[in-house]
Amino acid sequence: MATRYFTPKTFGFLKDLEKNNNRPWFTENKSRYEKELKEPALRFIEDFESRLMKISPHFHAGRRSFFRIYRDTRFSKDKSPYKTYAGIQFRHEARGSDVHAPGFYLHIEPGHSGVGCGMWHPDSKSLLKVREAIVEEPAKWKRAKGAKRFKETFELTGDSLKTAPRGFDADHPLIEDLRRKDFIGWTSLSQKAITDPEFLGEFTAICRAAVPFQRWLCEAVGVAY
Repeated sequence: MATRYFTPKTFGFLKDLEKNNNRPWFTENKSRYEKELKEPALRFIEDFESRLMKISPHFHAGRRSFFRIYRDTRFSKDKSPYKTYAGIQFRHEARGSDVHAPGFYLHIEPGHSGVGCGMWHPDSKSLLKVREAIVEEPAKWKRAKGAKRFKETFELTGDSLKTAPRGFDADHPLIEDLRRKDFIGWTSLSQKAITDPEFLGEFTAICRAAVPFQRWLCEAVGVAY
């Protein structure tokens, strides 16, 4: 039987939070946060765990998959205390709590929701391994990013260097990929899709489409898929 996890109230809360991003308002509306966002997200994570194990047994689903709503404002000019989106990440077991490791990601934000896969801002050592893997076996990389379901579902996105990375040929035929600082596949989703009772199945299918890309990344950085 289908389960509806997220509802228009989820998005309503996030819209209200964006307009009232302060501690007094959040304290007064914390029960809304718990009921309309956190609790549904934790149920979603729990129910996705068995499906994730079939996609790969090396990615983790648990309470820590749900990002805290509280922003780290120590080094930011923006002192707004709360995130105005919900983030859920299923990370690789080998990297523990590292948000930059290979993972699957669900982003819920009014007007900007979607599903991501891959590596966001990987550390320099991992990034070098990925670039070296592209150079050493370019055909494998092209098969991974060009896999039919992956290409139909995701768009490669993220930050890139303006010039060739140090030690790599600026005239390499895959220089656009070698300049990448992020290796992320992204697909946007509507509020209607996320609030659909069949969303768990849809999210599972999207993650399955990412398998060739995720497997390649895991092999590149030396972790099991």
